[in-house]
Amino acid sequence: QLQLVESGGGLVQPGGSLRLSCAASGRTLDYYYIGWFRQALGREREGVTSIGGRDANTYYADSVKGRFTISRDNAKSTVYLQMNSLKPEDTAIYYCAAVSEFELRPDVRGQIRPDLYAYWGQGTQVSVSS
Repeated sequence: QLQLVESGGGLVQPGGSLRLSCAASGRTLDYYYIGWFRQALGREREGVTSIGGRDANTYYADSVKGRFTISRDNAKSTVYLQMNSLKPEDTAIYYCAAVSEFELRPDVRGQIRPDLYAYWGQGTQVSVSS
């Protein structure tokens, strides 16, 4: 069973940066798509970014393009989310999630949709405030 644990959240001022980590255990990450999602208070969970398994293609929501960067280190079974130029509207609980690339149809691999992902971490709080 694949298990995911997020870390790196915290309180940061607008314009600041944070790096989130998603550490996996139980299985190798090589063949998994990993996505980052967030859920603000009173809002639905939304997709932020995702990265492919073997191809490592990356996908971003328009709201974070140019500010956030996803990367993976399969040797460490860890995926990172570097968040720069943070805004108050980025405040949310951030979750990482995983799905096997063999269970993801090619036509939806670029879609960062929560319903496509099978394994979830517990989340880490990110708060952007002065």
